[in-house]
Amino acid sequence: MTDTLALLKLRRSVPPQFLTAPGPDESQLGDILTIGTRVPDHGKLAPWRFIVFSGAGRDKAAEIVAQAFKAKNPEADADKVAFERNRLLQAPVIVAVVSTARPHVKIPEWEQELSAGAVCMNMLVAAHAMGFGASWLTNWFSFDRAVLTALGLGTDERIAGFIHIGTPTAAPADRERPVLADIVSHYGA
Repeated sequence: MTDTLALLKLRRSVPPQFLTAPGPDESQLGDILTIGTRVPDHGKLAPWRFIVFSGAGRDKAAEIVAQAFKAKNPEADADKVAFERNRLLQAPVIVAVVSTARPHVKIPEWEQELSAGAVCMNMLVAAHAMGFGASWLTNWFSFDRAVLTALGLGTDERIAGFIHIGTPTAAPADRERPVLADIVSHYGA
């Protein structure tokens, strides 16, 4: 078995609460983003872009989420608001993969959105291959237009995922995987 196959068989998501510094440095992050873009992209549209959250930018984004939650839930106590703020403060580096899918004469938007999903997966694999832990999440604020606008997304852009990257504090437990016999069929058999 090749190293790539072994890596793919062992890759597991690490929840953000189990990620700590150090995260990838500028060079490593550049490699992760570059590898992220090496996905099927019918029409060479690059129907995605990245927003990196680290340092003070991560704190600012977390505050945007906290304030949006508070506005939507005025009865929420300080602990609940802090919990929502913390969603973007756990991993040292977070990358939003923004889907920029648009109507096209030949390439369906669905294919463009799938390409953004492939970017997310490539980033997870790249982070794992570099020895980091990572997790692909969305959460409620990925679908909140006020939050998206505050983060700089256009009205026709959506979040494909937030990729949380850092150093795992513990080995993640594996989860049960689907039984192939339950999900595979053979046409015409």
